[in-house]
Amino acid sequence: MVDATAPVPGPVKGTRPEGAATEADASRKVREMFTQIAPRYDVLNHLLSLQLDRVWRARTARRLRRILERADAVVLDLWCGTGDLALALSKEGAREGRGERPESNGARIIGTDFAHTMLVRAKEKTTSKSAPFAKLAAKDTTPTTSEERERQEGPPRRAGTNYSAPTTGAGAPGDHNAMEFFEADALRLPFRDASFDLVTTAFGFRNLANYEAGLREIQRVLKPGGTVGILEFTEPPDGVMGALYRWYFRGVLPKIGAMISGNRAAYAYLPKSVSRFFQPGELAGLMAAVGYDDVEFQTWTMGTVALHTATKEAKT
Repeated sequence: MVDATAPVPGPVKGTRPEGAATEADASRKVREMFTQIAPRYDVLNHLLSLQLDRVWRARTARRLRRILERADAVVLDLWCGTGDLALALSKEGAREGRGERPESNGARIIGTDFAHTMLVRAKEKTTSKSAPFAKLAAKDTTPTTSEERERQEGPPRRAGTNYSAPTTGAGAPGDHNAMEFFEADALRLPFRDASFDLVTTAFGFRNLANYEAGLREIQRVLKPGGTVGILEFTEPPDGVMGALYRWYFRGVLPKIGAMISGNRAAYAYLPKSVSRFFQPGELAGLMAAVGYDDVEFQTWTMGTVALHTATKEAKT
C-alpha cells in the first residue's frame, strides 16, 4: 500500500523525445515513431526481450483474472499497440468454461492507440486468433478514429451514464472475439465518464507527454471501484545485474533494433525513456496523490519491469 498523502514526484512530467520542446511536440514525435516501426514491432518486442514480453503480459492478465472472467465487465486497453495485451486479457477471461459456449465467456475488450498502423495490425491479429473459438460477427471492426465515430454516431459523451455496450452482435458483453479498436489520444479519450471496469496498458504509459494528466483521464473513464493496471519498464537497482541490464539495454538493444527496424531514433529513444521514467515507488506515489486507492506494485525479472495496480474510489 502507498501513502495517499505522498507528494506528486518531480521533476518528471512526461516523455520528451529528442527535439521535443512541448507536450504537443512530444506526442507528435512519439506517434510518428510508432507509426514507422509498426511493421517490425512484434518481431523486435519478442526478440529483444527474449520472449519475456509474452510472459509479462500473461502474468498481468492472470493478476486481473477476477475482472476478466466477468461477462458483464468492459475493459479498455490503452496504448494497445498491435494488440498483444488485449489478446492476453481475452484469453485469460475466456479460460474458464470455454467448452460449449466460448462466445459467452469473458469481458468485452476495447483497445485504443494513436498510431493507426499499430491498430491495423491489432485488428488483423485479433481477428485471426479469435476465429477458432467462435464465429466472427459480421460487424466491421476497422480501427476507427474519434472523428469517424463522431460522424457515424454523434460526438462521444464524456459525462453522464456509462459507456453503452451493445446487447447483441459483435461487441456484446461476453463476446471476447469481438474486440474493438479505436484511434484515440490517451489524454482525451472519446468515452463517457465511468465507462470501464478495468483499464490496462503495457509499455505505453511511459510514452505519455503528461503522466499526471494520463492518470486523471484513466480515472475519469473508470467506473467507481474500477481497477487500473500499468505494466511498464523500470530501471533495476545498482549492482552486477543492474550493470548487465544497462549494458544490454543501452548498448546492445538500440543497435539490434536499429538494424532490424531501420529506425535508429526509435530504439535510441527506448532506453532513454526508461532511464528518465519513474522508479516503481515514485509512480505509486503519483497514483496515490492523484487519488487512486489500494495502490500496489510488484517488480519482475530482476526489477526490470513493474506492474502497478490501483482502484478508483467507490461511491458510498
